[in-house]
Amino acid sequence: MLKITTHSTPTATRIALEGRLAGPWVEEFERCWNETKKDVGGSLVVDLTGVTYIEQRGKTLLARMWREGAELLAAGCCTKSIVDDIRKAG
Repeated sequence: MLKITTHSTPTATRIALEGRLAGPWVEEFERCWNETKKDVGGSLVVDLTGVTYIEQRGKTLLARMWREGAELLAAGCCTKSIVDDIRKAG
Protein backbone atom coordinates (compact mmCIF):
# COMPACT_ATOMS: atom_id res chain seq x y z
CA MET A 1 0.00 0.00 0.00
CA LEU A 2 1.19 3.52 -0.77
CA LYS A 3 -0.29 6.82 0.34
CA ILE A 4 0.42 9.74 -2.01
CA THR A 5 -0.22 13.28 -0.75
CA THR A 6 0.43 16.44 -2.76
CA HIS A 7 1.04 19.82 -1.12
CA SER A 8 1.38 22.92 -3.30
CA THR A 9 2.53 26.45 -2.56
CA PRO A 10 3.29 29.24 -5.03
CA THR A 11 7.00 28.33 -4.97
CA ALA A 12 7.04 24.52 -4.70
CA THR A 13 5.04 21.33 -4.90
CA ARG A 14 5.76 18.42 -2.57
CA ILE A 15 4.62 14.88 -3.25
CA ALA A 16 4.84 12.91 0.00
CA LEU A 17 4.86 9.12 -0.10
CA GLU A 18 4.09 6.76 2.78
CA GLY A 19 4.40 3.00 2.52
CA ARG A 20 5.81 0.73 -0.17
CA LEU A 21 6.75 1.95 -3.65
CA ALA A 22 6.16 -1.43 -5.29
CA GLY A 23 3.79 -3.31 -7.56
CA PRO A 24 0.82 -1.36 -8.92
CA TRP A 25 1.73 1.61 -6.70
CA VAL A 26 4.69 2.44 -8.96
CA GLU A 27 2.31 3.05 -11.86
CA GLU A 28 -0.07 5.02 -9.65
CA PHE A 29 2.78 7.21 -8.42
CA GLU A 30 3.95 7.75 -12.01
CA ARG A 31 0.42 8.79 -13.02
CA CYS A 32 0.29 11.21 -10.08
CA TRP A 33 3.74 12.55 -11.00
CA ASN A 34 2.74 13.17 -14.63
CA GLU A 35 -0.42 15.00 -13.59
CA THR A 36 1.36 17.06 -10.93
CA LYS A 37 4.33 18.19 -13.01
CA LYS A 38 1.98 19.71 -15.60
CA ASP A 39 0.72 22.19 -13.00
CA VAL A 40 3.93 22.94 -11.07
CA GLY A 41 4.82 26.60 -10.84
CA GLY A 42 8.04 26.16 -8.88
CA SER A 43 10.29 23.41 -7.67
CA LEU A 44 9.10 19.83 -7.27
CA VAL A 45 10.02 17.78 -4.21
CA VAL A 46 9.44 14.05 -3.77
CA ASP A 47 9.33 13.36 -0.02
CA LEU A 48 10.36 9.73 0.60
CA THR A 49 10.70 10.03 4.39
CA GLY A 50 7.64 7.83 4.94
CA VAL A 51 8.66 5.12 2.45
CA THR A 52 9.47 1.69 3.88
CA TYR A 53 10.44 -0.17 0.67
CA ILE A 54 11.29 0.66 -2.95
CA GLU A 55 11.38 -2.04 -5.64
CA GLN A 56 13.53 -1.77 -8.78
CA ARG A 57 10.78 -0.21 -10.93
CA GLY A 58 10.29 2.41 -8.22
CA LYS A 59 14.03 3.15 -8.22
CA THR A 60 13.98 3.55 -11.99
CA LEU A 61 11.04 5.96 -11.78
CA LEU A 62 12.72 8.01 -9.03
CA ALA A 63 15.91 8.23 -11.10
CA ARG A 64 13.93 9.57 -14.05
CA MET A 65 12.19 12.11 -11.82
CA TRP A 66 15.53 13.26 -10.43
CA ARG A 67 16.95 13.67 -13.97
CA GLU A 68 13.86 15.78 -14.79
CA GLY A 69 14.67 18.13 -11.89
CA ALA A 70 12.80 16.76 -8.87
CA GLU A 71 14.43 16.99 -5.47
CA LEU A 72 14.39 13.69 -3.56
CA LEU A 73 14.12 13.82 0.25
CA ALA A 74 14.94 10.65 2.15
CA ALA A 75 15.21 9.34 5.70
CA GLY A 76 16.37 5.96 6.89
CA CYS A 77 19.40 4.00 5.76
CA CYS A 78 17.87 2.14 2.82
CA THR A 79 16.03 5.08 1.28
CA LYS A 80 19.01 7.41 1.73
CA SER A 81 21.23 4.81 0.05
CA ILE A 82 18.87 4.57 -2.92
CA VAL A 83 18.74 8.35 -3.30
CA ASP A 84 22.55 8.58 -3.02
CA ASP A 85 22.91 5.94 -5.75
CA ILE A 86 20.52 7.89 -8.01
CA ARG A 87 22.49 11.11 -7.50
CA LYS A 88 25.84 9.41 -8.13
CA ALA A 89 24.60 7.77 -11.32
CA GLY A 90 23.57 11.18 -12.61
